Amino acid sequence: MDDAELIFKYFHGLSEKQKNQFSQLKSLYDFWNSQINVISRKDMDSFYLHHVLHSLAIAKVVAFKDYTEIMDAGTGGGFPGIPLAILFPKSKFYLVDSIGKKIKVVNEVAKELVLENVEAEQLRMEQVDRTFDFIVSRAVTDLEKFTRWTFYKIHKQSFNSVKNGILYLKGGDISDELKRVRNLRKVHVKTYSVSDYFEEPFFETKHVVHVFK
Repeated sequence: MDDAELIFKYFHGLSEKQKNQFSQLKSLYDFWNSQINVISRKDMDSFYLHHVLHSLAIAKVVAFKDYTEIMDAGTGGGFPGIPLAILFPKSKFYLVDSIGKKIKVVNEVAKELVLENVEAEQLRMEQVDRTFDFIVSRAVTDLEKFTRWTFYKIHKQSFNSVKNGILYLKGGDISDELKRVRNLRKVHVKTYSVSDYFEEPFFETKHVVHVFK
């Protein structure tokens, strides 16, 4: 199964609007990927599994409360930001990437889905002069580098069920990266296995890493 039903299997109580938005994602990305290649062609065959559901693993760690401010740093074609923005329509998402054509796709998808809680901009994450409750990303670089580049952009006051910080999707053996991040001053790390939430074999080596003060 690789359609929106895969999302509905794990996320219940969605509105009809949210269900329609998730259902539209594949056709939107099929179209834009044919214009601007933001997802590998062969990976589109597992679009909902590899991209949408994987992004939503973050939502199993924390259900963002209304008005939570989240930056998706190095969003690429809009992951994890776009799926999370659908799931949490009253949270605010700021998606950045240094590559303009990728941000064009993000803006077009957000416009088509009428995602009024999404703002996207072509910037390097280091150039962003704002602070957020959470910074999310999907394995754009080494976690220690990412933490150094973004950790100072986190709001001090937390109001969600987990402390403000970085929520990073990462696969494989991450022990070395975690060790180096833990050596940073005033940094705490907690990891979550995505396979605890989703039963598909794809997630067996996937993690959500929470970096916080």
